[in-house]
Amino acid sequence: MFNDRPLKFRLALIAVVSVFVLLGCERPVSFSSQVQPILNNACISCHSGSGEGVTQTKLALDNYESVMQGTKLGPVVVPGSAVSSSLYLVINHLVDTKIQMPPHHDNKFAQGEGRALTTEQIEVIKNWIDQGANNN
Repeated sequence: MFNDRPLKFRLALIAVVSVFVLLGCERPVSFSSQVQPILNNACISCHSGSGEGVTQTKLALDNYESVMQGTKLGPVVVPGSAVSSSLYLVINHLVDTKIQMPPHHDNKFAQGEGRALTTEQIEVIKNWIDQGANNN
């Protein structure tokens, strides 16, 4: 099939196909080694034990099971859809400033103070959710 085509064309075609294959081979995000450390660093002071986040919303972020249980109003993670997951929406500031997390601005309900997550940290959580929010 390719015998009559120039070598450069065949090599270019192989390169293009290889790029698409590699782009489709996104590494799975690990909850235990990537997501939980972000939550531990930025969220756990309020969302663990008797912290404000637990007492107000019942959202504990101590472990996978707690994250998936969600709040007193229901789940905060919709596996496979970050844009449907309130966890992603609040950390990516796609909601009212009063409920953005972690609280790091003057216009907020929560009393705790924290630094906003980095773009990279938000992307890790987004990808984890989009990949199915697995306990891995």
